[in-house]
Amino acid sequence: MADRADSGEAMPVTAVTWDIGRVLYRWSPRYLYEKLIVDAAKLEWFLDHVVTEEWHFQHDAGRPLDRMISERVAQFPADAALIEAYHPRWLETIPGPVPKTHELVEALADAGVPQFSITNFGADTFAMFRPTAPILDRFGDIVVSGVEKLAKPDPAIFALARRRFAIDPAQTLFIDDNAANIRSAAACGWQVHHFVGAEPLIEDLSARGLIGAR
Repeated sequence: MADRADSGEAMPVTAVTWDIGRVLYRWSPRYLYEKLIVDAAKLEWFLDHVVTEEWHFQHDAGRPLDRMISERVAQFPADAALIEAYHPRWLETIPGPVPKTHELVEALADAGVPQFSITNFGADTFAMFRPTAPILDRFGDIVVSGVEKLAKPDPAIFALARRRFAIDPAQTLFIDDNAANIRSAAACGWQVHHFVGAEPLIEDLSARGLIGAR
C-alpha cells in the first residue's frame, strides 16, 4: 500500500526514484546456493550463518567483496569452496525481474516522468550487474551505496540523492520494499510507496496520475 505524505494532501509527484533489489529485480543468495547445496538442512544453516544477507550488507555499505570472502573463508574453512563461489557466480543470485515493474518503468518513461534510483548495492557486484540490466538506461542517475559508502536507511544517502538528482523530495515518489528505508525517506521529506507487489504500485501510480488507469 502507499504511504501518502500529509494524509492525502501531498504535492503532485513530478519524479520517481526506485530501489532495485526486490523491486525491479529478484535477489537472494538462496537462488545461487540452492544449486550448490543439495541438503536442505545444510542450505538453511549456510544461509543463516555463513553467507547471510546481514554479511552481504557490508558489501552494500562499501567493503570490497573479495576481502569479505577471504575473512569468511578463514572463519568457516570447511565451507571455503562454497564461500569462494559467491563472487564469480554472484549474478546467479538475481534470477530475473520482479514481475510487471519493468513495464511500469517503461510506462513512466513514455509519460515523460523523470526517473532515478537509490540502491543498496555493492560497487563490485553493481559493476557485474549493470550491463545485464538495460531497464536502468531509463534512469537519469543512480546512487549506488557501495560506491558512495553510504547505505539506506542512513538519511545521508537521501540527502546525496536529492543533490545529485536536483529534485524536490516533496514532489518525488520513492519506492522501496524495505520498511526502514521507507521510514527514513519519509522523514527526509520524500513521498513514499512501500513496495509489496506490482498491483498495489500500479494502483498508486494510477491514483497519482502518473500512468493511465490499468
